[in-house]
Amino acid sequence: MFIGWKVIDRVWGQKQLHTSAIKLARHLVRTDTSWFQPHQSEQDDTICLERNYDKEEEKVKEIAAAGKEKSSEPDTPLFIAASTGIVEIVKEILDKYPQAIKHINKSGQNILHVATLHRTYKVYDLVVQNKEEKNRLVRGIDNNGCTILHHAADIVYYHGGTKPTPALKLQQELEWFETVKNEIPGHFTLHRNKDNMTADQLFNDRHKDQLKDAQEWVKNTSESCSTVAVLVAGVVFAAAYSAPGGFHDNGKPILLERPLYSFFTVMDVAGLASSLTSVVMFLSILTSSLEYKDFGNTIPRNLSLGFTFLFFSVTTTMLTFTATILLLVHLEKKWTASLTYAAAFLPICIFALFQFPLYYQYFIAAVKGIFNFIRKNMPGNWEFLRIKGDF
Repeated sequence: MFIGWKVIDRVWGQKQLHTSAIKLARHLVRTDTSWFQPHQSEQDDTICLERNYDKEEEKVKEIAAAGKEKSSEPDTPLFIAASTGIVEIVKEILDKYPQAIKHINKSGQNILHVATLHRTYKVYDLVVQNKEEKNRLVRGIDNNGCTILHHAADIVYYHGGTKPTPALKLQQELEWFETVKNEIPGHFTLHRNKDNMTADQLFNDRHKDQLKDAQEWVKNTSESCSTVAVLVAGVVFAAAYSAPGGFHDNGKPILLERPLYSFFTVMDVAGLASSLTSVVMFLSILTSSLEYKDFGNTIPRNLSLGFTFLFFSVTTTMLTFTATILLLVHLEKKWTASLTYAAAFLPICIFALFQFPLYYQYFIAAVKGIFNFIRKNMPGNWEFLRIKGDF
């Protein structure tokens, strides 16, 4: 029935290609023995709180750094699949050879190191489901003295994430870092790699450019939105003192007894209150420090509230305008009234259409931050409020 539809044919072809690739992978997995080649990490799971180098050790460090590029690539199909995020092949190998999860590559890295470094989140989730092996793997330290938390802080294989704005991209990286940190023993956060850096120090160093981009984007967005909110506040404030139909000599509005006048008043007050609240939210962002910790919860929450009140203020302003038209012009024909409603709601619909995807992202980030605050600070078990990061 759908033969000849290019979209259907393309999807069907991709589906067949995927099925064939899985069958081929299963056959190759049965004949693969590359993970049998033993490698041992040069580091055990003993953490290092401080590193003091002499000249000889510095030379060793330089040699190791020079050889890092040569040995950084995964050397088995398991690690290649883990680095590229092909979770089907990883699962197939681990189902066929469960002991392969213990494999160490030439850089002294286990599968969690590779998955964390390459941001292959589904592979990471698959591995940590094995609680027994996870407890051993998270303690691994590779030849460069890096734990999996160091790899979560590194951006050598980071390609921009899945979020649309610089602020959300940075928040995603912060969430990923915290997710990995929650899996490792607490004292491993103090461990220093061969560059004498803890994971937190490495994160701050590697993400400083991303932080700068996020700060600039947040400042520009907040300034633009606060300007629009001030303009909306000025419009609705002026409308309050120029009531439709004018005033009697005693100062009482002429159209006060009309039902639509009450609607006009409520919308005007709501528009003024929401626009000023939006201004306050954006000003609070502009006056904040805009450091890493702020992008975790505070900035997304305030942006979400600012966008919400700004959208509501624009909506109420258009409703105020509609009420004014209906009060001043008696529209007896239904089609005329319908056109008026459509013209009034057109800007709202366009605004919602273009801004909803961004608003949705920040709304989810704000809800996640609120739930995390409740989960961490309220007594009792609130783990059901945990929202898994959509990496």
